[in-house]
Amino acid sequence: MHPAKLVGIGLIILVIVIGASQATYVVDPGFRGVEVTLGKVNPVFKPEGFGTKSPFVSHIVNVPVRQLTNSMSTECYSSDLQQVDVTLRILYRIPESSVVRIFTEYSGDPFDSLIAPRVQEALKEVAALQSAEMIVKKREDIKIKSLAAAREKIGNILVIEDLVVENIVLSKELETAIESKMVQEQEAAKARFTQQKTQIEADTAIIRAKGEAEAIRIRAEAIRDNPGLIQLQIVEKWDGRSPLVIGGSGGESGGGANILLPLGLPTSPATPVKR
Repeated sequence: MHPAKLVGIGLIILVIVIGASQATYVVDPGFRGVEVTLGKVNPVFKPEGFGTKSPFVSHIVNVPVRQLTNSMSTECYSSDLQQVDVTLRILYRIPESSVVRIFTEYSGDPFDSLIAPRVQEALKEVAALQSAEMIVKKREDIKIKSLAAAREKIGNILVIEDLVVENIVLSKELETAIESKMVQEQEAAKARFTQQKTQIEADTAIIRAKGEAEAIRIRAEAIRDNPGLIQLQIVEKWDGRSPLVIGGSGGESGGGANILLPLGLPTSPATPVKR
């Protein structure tokens, strides 16, 4: 075969290969494809996977629909006119319905031109209603309110999944003043606790004393109304040893009381007494 024919066949094969490659595309997982033909955008996005397109005149741009993360820092002012520097991490994603619009209006990357300004505006509005001390103490509340405000400002073109407050920085003087105030509040709370504890202990002692006095009064009344109660208690507590009865004065007909004493004397023979 003539060399010129071989070159021609080679060129034809090369054009076919290039044309075939230009007529196909692949959209990666987590992305959607936007088809641009001679500067005109197709209003219908391409799903992930393999597909065909017009060769040489069309190209496919991948736009992510998975969750994205980006950070930003901004300064805002509290209700007491203190400067507060806040660092945020923003979690967001582009819904499928907004893929083509995001590409045409924001070049496929809406963070700098859409998300950051709206979030910054929302955060400043929320921070302006709180003192610097409350911004530090209630950072979760600040985050929730800023997230709601940012979602309202952005609308449904994007989905803001979450805002993470990574850091809040105050001036050194303000930090020192807040720390001093917190120490004073802790000391005051400790003093109140000690006072309450002392009061509770005093009230408990009074209640205990009243209970003991009432018990003594009840026992005294019981003994007064029941003279034989002491004899009954002695019998109940008797350990089985032979008692020693000591009679009161007045003989058999006397009115003295008898006292029971246990005999715990040893049974061994008595030791003779030396004279």
